[in-house]
Amino acid sequence: MGTRPWIVDDELWALIEPLLPPWPERSQAPRPVSDRLSLQGILFVLYNDIAWQLLPLPLPLPLELELELGFGSGQTCWRRLDRWQKAGAFDRLHRILLAKLNAAGELDWSRACVDGPHPREKGGPDTGPSPIDRRKTGSKHHLICDGRGTPLKVITTAANVNDVTQTLALVDGIPPVTERPGRPRRRPEALLGDKGYDSNPNRDELRHRRILPVISRKGPPNIKGIGKLRYVVQTFALLHHFKRLAVRWERRTELHDAFVSLACSLICFRRLKKTHS
Repeated sequence: MGTRPWIVDDELWALIEPLLPPWPERSQAPRPVSDRLSLQGILFVLYNDIAWQLLPLPLPLPLELELELGFGSGQTCWRRLDRWQKAGAFDRLHRILLAKLNAAGELDWSRACVDGPHPREKGGPDTGPSPIDRRKTGSKHHLICDGRGTPLKVITTAANVNDVTQTLALVDGIPPVTERPGRPRRRPEALLGDKGYDSNPNRDELRHRRILPVISRKGPPNIKGIGKLRYVVQTFALLHHFKRLAVRWERRTELHDAFVSLACSLICFRRLKKTHS
């Protein structure tokens, strides 16, 4: 991604472009900014967490410089983000990149890890009183990753939603991953969780799905060695490298989830590039 990570290189654009919906035929106005430059504006906001109205306006530049410095206006990029999310472009991109990582043998299905970090502030749907921040209104991310820390699914809920309630939703939310012989894979062999995920009904449901629950029980000491195995959930540090995800500014959950899916896709894309380097 280079020193300017919001720059959309040719390899990434080749994956994203076929997923974007075509420009509406009935639209009377011409498309003011290309989709590629609009995507760079979206990435600029994702990485730097600036207000949409502060996004630098596009300049009349040669094509080679425009691809490095050009953005759409904040309103244009916001509308494209909304439109692309409704078309499911970012979720499909995430699934494609997971499939490519799976084909390269870079996904570890021997175990998956679940975790939920501190709540995110600001209002809108899927918010609630934070149990750790003087009951300020906020949201929370719940994540499941494979044994190497690759994000498989992220769910946004209110800050006061217990982690244990999202265990099965995270497991069932793993998309079917193809690109290897046999049926698409979507189930890890084991699920690791801390005491916040202690639930006998959930253990029974996981076993019913042929997943071994490795979850510490409340009261007794943690399962020996589980901390070392669960260290991969430091994936949250990778997600929050994207500053827009550290604090939720979007009141509409689907727009915040669009940024989350895009961030997961970029993490997968970086790992895929490492396998080819």
